Formats: sequence, C-alpha cells, structure tokens
Amino acid sequence: MQDDNTLIQKARSGDTGAFEQLLYRYDRHVLNIAYSFRNSEDDAKDIYQEVFIRVFRGLKNFQFRSEFSTWLYRITTNVCISYKRKENRHNLDSLDESVFEDEGASVKLSDLIEGDSSADNLAISSDYSKYINSAIETLPAQQKMAFTLKYYQGYKVKEIADMMQCAEGTIKRYLFNAVNKLREELKGIINN
Repeated sequence: MQDDNTLIQKARSGDTGAFEQLLYRYDRHVLNIAYSFRNSEDDAKDIYQEVFIRVFRGLKNFQFRSEFSTWLYRITTNVCISYKRKENRHNLDSLDESVFEDEGASVKLSDLIEGDSSADNLAISSDYSKYINSAIETLPAQQKMAFTLKYYQGYKVKEIADMMQCAEGTIKRYLFNAVNKLREELKGIINN
C-alpha cells in the first residue's frame, strides 16, 4: 500500500489511478463530515463532489506542510461552511449523547432542556425533535461546523482547529457558545 505522498506525486504526474486511490482512502470520512453537517444524503454527495473537484484542481499546489488528510478535511470544512443550499434538519438519535466536554465537565443535550420528563420519553415526540433540530440549525456556520466535527464525528479540539485553520481556544469558544445558544433556544420548550 502506497503512502499519501507517493500517491500525490503520481496523481500530479497524471496517474488517475493514484488519485482514485486517494479518493477511496478518504471518501467515507468526507461523506460522513458532510452528512453530519447537512443531514442530507443529496447535500452530502454534492459537498463530496465539490470537495474532490477542489482537491483535484488544488493537488498541484499541495506543499506537504501538513498531512494530506488535514488539508483534505480543511477543504471539506470550508465547502460545508460555504454551502448555500436549502437548510436541512439534523436528526438526533439520543438526547443523552454528550454534546460538550471540557476538563471533566460533560453536558448532554438533555441537560440543556428544562423539565421533569426523561430525555428518552421526550425524544419520542416528533414535535420536540423538531425543536431540537431547529435549535441546532440556528447555530452560526463556524459553531455548527465545530459542533459537528466534535460531537458527530468525534474529532479532538486540536484536529478541528487544524481543519478550520484557527486556534484551539477559538474552537473551544465556538463549542461553548454553541452549547449556550442551544440551551437558550431550547429553554422552556417542555413547558409550552
């Protein structure tokens, strides 16, 4: 199995098979990030195509200063953030999934919601799920991308900072602000 750098050099020389190997090596990751961000197969496929078109065009400019995967995920992040098609809603499987962790403190989506009912019972209500999805969709693009990469894709803050080309502190701020915005958006929903 050839390493990324060898495949990049071959692809630059016109070897389409080498480019296809790079594409297949990372295609699931790109699709997963796109799907997590948009929650639509069609949108994820559109983002996927745009990402690999940009990679194909930009490969000649890749300077090996970072890992190919970091460069690829940075492109994926930028395409997701700039994607302007109709907003689709996220479907959450569980309200008990951790949405923010920092130095031992953990916040679950169910913690953001006031009320006496259990989170699993609330998730059964499709109306309630719509409120949660709507709240997630209100996040600014940068916060939503950081949130998606962290809590849907499982990347570490440092990795997200590399992908989004910003400081780790900025990513932590995006995540903190996202959780606070979700908390505010979902405040009192159960009592309505």
